[in-house]
Amino acid sequence: MIQPFVANIPQSILDDLKLRIRSTRWPDEITDSGWTYGANLSYMKELAEYWSNTFDWRKIEEEINSFPNFIAEIDGYKVHFLHIKGKGKKSIPLIITHGWPGSFVEMMKLIPLLTDDESLSFDLVIPSVIGFGFSDKPTKPGCNSEFVAELWFKLMNNLGYEKFGAQGGDIGSGISTWLALNYPENVIGLHLNYVAGSYKPFIPQNEQLSGDVHEFQKYASEWSVKEGAYAHQQSSKPITLAYGLNDSPVGLCAWIIEKFNGWSDNKGNIENAFSKDELLANVTLYWVTQTIHSSIRIYNENSKHPLQFGQNDFVKIPVAFAKFPKELPTPPRAYIEKGFNIQRWTEMPNGGHFAAMEQPELLAKDIIDFFLNAKSSL
Repeated sequence: MIQPFVANIPQSILDDLKLRIRSTRWPDEITDSGWTYGANLSYMKELAEYWSNTFDWRKIEEEINSFPNFIAEIDGYKVHFLHIKGKGKKSIPLIITHGWPGSFVEMMKLIPLLTDDESLSFDLVIPSVIGFGFSDKPTKPGCNSEFVAELWFKLMNNLGYEKFGAQGGDIGSGISTWLALNYPENVIGLHLNYVAGSYKPFIPQNEQLSGDVHEFQKYASEWSVKEGAYAHQQSSKPITLAYGLNDSPVGLCAWIIEKFNGWSDNKGNIENAFSKDELLANVTLYWVTQTIHSSIRIYNENSKHPLQFGQNDFVKIPVAFAKFPKELPTPPRAYIEKGFNIQRWTEMPNGGHFAAMEQPELLAKDIIDFFLNAKSSL
């Protein structure tokens, strides 16, 4: 069953949010430490002041509601999604999946770029991952990326799309990969701008890994020690973290904004990549839906079900990879090709982890160019 949806958060929740922001107990900091120890105190105070006095969630709702929103009930879960039909004579169905700490709002800049061209357009399906945004929160274990991929397959079928493309970054890349692995007869092409951190292709026992793979593994290990504490906490004890983040809007904001600063191509100033309104739209969505715990739980679920390929596992369908320069550690192409049928590899000139927000034109063009060749499969 699919029903229309309208975003309309009760005013009492928004009033309570402002009250909590203004009641923040601020920590101290090391003088002139910037972002060295985490979210910068002076910027967080600046952002909090803007959040409580200037930011307008109702304008964000207006933008969200300018697109067709729906709730589908699939296997007992309510899944929120945007569904925007392309203006072309024949549009390619494409499901785009976000990750953490993003959300479906991360993808809204892509919508006109992928739906307005009459020569090649897309029917876009942009869902909120279970546990995120306006989708249901799972209350039983097992809601990992493969589980979500099965829901996505059923969603696309319910919308009448027997064949479709898939695109994703961050957690969305893992979900999209599972879609391609499990439903190769239905997914015509896979476009990724990230590969799941748990990804391991099948390596025969007698095969030696190349030097660049060993270098990558060393780099990724060092990065994890310096930058990966958030993932270890979310993978192991997510609810302990959630008590504070679900109760303090500035605590939640700092946890998320640190990642938008550290993982973006912002050249030393976060607002070179994102406006305050863009940052706070995403954070506020987490706050008003109380989804910080349900969203980070997927780290725990995926740690128990990583993307590790067996001997017969290989993504056979055409795959494109868009590599943005400030992305998290990314394996060498040859290593990714051990598990993926890479047909297109693009080294992007600018951009980071949040490509759809940072460089929507670059990402959209790469998606279009890739699926031009896949169009004949529909």
